[in-house]
Amino acid sequence: PIWRDSDDHAAYKELPKYVLSTTLSEDALVEGWGPTTILRSADDVVELKKSEGGAIFIHGSAELARRLSEAGLIDRYNLLLFPVLLGAGKGLFSKADMDKQMLTLRESAAYPNGIVKLIYDVVR
Repeated sequence: PIWRDSDDHAAYKELPKYVLSTTLSEDALVEGWGPTTILRSADDVVELKKSEGGAIFIHGSAELARRLSEAGLIDRYNLLLFPVLLGAGKGLFSKADMDKQMLTLRESAAYPNGIVKLIYDVVR
C-alpha cells in the first residue's frame, strides 16, 4: 500500500499489473493501485504474451523467473549485478536439466558504486 501513494511510482499506477498465483483471492488485491489481474497458470502468461499489451516485466521473484524460463517464456533478461558474493540464497537460474540457452548482449552499463546493468536477449 505504500507504493501506490508514492510519487516515485506514480507512472506505474495506471499500467496493467498481473499477479501469477494459484492461491491469491481477488479480495486480497490492494485497492487503488490500478488495474490488476490474477493469472492462474503459465498458460495464462502464454495468452498474455500473445496480446497487444507490450512488454511484461517480472519484479522481485526469482522463482517465477525460473519457472517462466523453464517454460520458454522469457525473451529478455534485465540484470543488475551487485559486487557482493554470497555463499547461499536463491538462484536466478534453474537447476533443471535443460538445453543450453544462448543470450545476446543488448546493453550494458557500469555505475560508480560497482553495480553493472546487463540486458540480454534470449536467442531462439
